[in-house]
Amino acid sequence: MPKRPIFLLASFFIVCLLLLAGCRASGPGGGQTRTVAAFFKKYEGQPGFHTTAWSADLLQRLALVKAAKLLGGSDLSNAITSIRSARVISFAPTTAAARDLAQQGLRQEAAGVLQSEKYTALSLGAPAASSYQVSTRGSGDKVTEFAATGQLPDAADSFVLVAVDGNFSRSEVEVLSKYLPALVQATGKGD
Repeated sequence: MPKRPIFLLASFFIVCLLLLAGCRASGPGGGQTRTVAAFFKKYEGQPGFHTTAWSADLLQRLALVKAAKLLGGSDLSNAITSIRSARVISFAPTTAAARDLAQQGLRQEAAGVLQSEKYTALSLGAPAASSYQVSTRGSGDKVTEFAATGQLPDAADSFVLVAVDGNFSRSEVEVLSKYLPALVQATGKGD
């Protein structure tokens, strides 16, 4: 008979652990996000968050102006003109509640979304190649989507998620990832 209370106690512990895991998986803002689109929808318009969509016209202008200065034109402009759509969501804590959100695991939630959507981390070689962590989806050398997470310069506890759809080679994603922080800054980081 003593085995039954131990079994009940063990069952109770397992149920409690599962409930706690479920609460943590929901993310800091409440409600579980399973896709990048759901992540954007969940936080868009919330205090401290700013969302920007890059248009093809803007990207072409950036390609012509920035690429000529940075790389002499070809590599970066090819990467930028391969973009079909891009969205950026940035977060800079403006209140105590917003700082709490950052401490509750905003970055971990985004990483979990990328993992559940089967993005693969891209190794950029040199440690300082980019201040963003880049993950891709595609087949072989062809990349159809990539996402990058990082933070805004000079903003403690900030966060940035860039989601890009297009038709890239791996090397184009590598080139573009080096300049993502500058492109995010140039297109409005969420003042």
